Amino acid sequence: MAQETEKFDTAMATWQEWQEAPWGRLRYTLAEANLMRHLDEGTGGGPLRILDLAGGDGGDAMRLAVRGHHVTVVDLAPAMLAAAEARAAERGLSERVTCVRADVRTLPADIATGGFDVVLCHNLLQYVDDVPGTLATALAPLAEGGLFSVMAINRHSAPLNVAVRSLDPAAALAALDSDRLRNEMFDSELTLHTAEEIIPLLGDLGCRDVRHYGIRSFCDYLTDDARKYDPAYYADLERLELATTARAPYMHTARLFQLMARKGTAS
Repeated sequence: MAQETEKFDTAMATWQEWQEAPWGRLRYTLAEANLMRHLDEGTGGGPLRILDLAGGDGGDAMRLAVRGHHVTVVDLAPAMLAAAEARAAERGLSERVTCVRADVRTLPADIATGGFDVVLCHNLLQYVDDVPGTLATALAPLAEGGLFSVMAINRHSAPLNVAVRSLDPAAALAALDSDRLRNEMFDSELTLHTAEEIIPLLGDLGCRDVRHYGIRSFCDYLTDDARKYDPAYYADLERLELATTARAPYMHTARLFQLMARKGTAS
C-alpha cells in the first residue's frame, strides 16, 4: 500500500494540471451539478456533514465547502492531503474541511460510525479488488436516509475511447471483452466496471432510489482537445454535457458513471 500511495504523491503536478484542463473541469462541474439535484432533499437546505472517501486533494470537497457544508476528506496519500489542506486555507475554508490520513478499507472508528449526511466514493472502485466489500465499508459511515454518491470509469466507454482517440478498431474489439485499463498518470492497472453491475450491489447493501448519471458523454470523443480550451467552445460543451448527464442513452457510454442512492428503506 505504501508503494501505491507513492504513485499518487509523485503524480501530484500532473494530476493538478489534469484537473485544470477542460476534461478535468467538466468532471467536477458535472459531479457537483448531479449532487445538487439531491443534496437539499429533506435537509431544509442547511449545512451537511459530508465524507469524501479517497478524496485526494479535495477537488470535490472544495466545491461543497464553498456551499457551506462541512467535508471530511479521507485519503492515504500525504501529498494529496497536504494539497487539500492548502487549497482549503487559500479559500478560507479550513474550518469546513477536515483532512484525515487513513486507509478507506479500515476507517478510524469515529469516521466509520460518524453518521454522515453524505458519503462520496468517487474514482475508488477501479483501484480495489473487493468491490462489494469496499461499497459496504463506504456505506457504513452514512446515516440512515443519507445520500451516497459513487463514481467510476465506465467500462462501456473503453472500446469507444480506443476507437475514436487511437483510431484502432482492433484494439477497440479487444476492449469489448476486457475490464482492464492502464492508468499512465498514476502508473496503475485499473479494473473497469459498469453502472449495470454496481446498481444491484447497492440494492443488496440496502440502498434505494438509485439514479444513474454520465460524466463526460461527449468530451472524450471530440478529438480536437486544443479547441476545448476556447472559452466559448467550452461553454457550449459544458451546456451539452449538463443536458445529457441524466439522459438516455448518453450516460451509458459516458467516460464515467455516477450513481446516487439513499441508504435504507423509504419512510
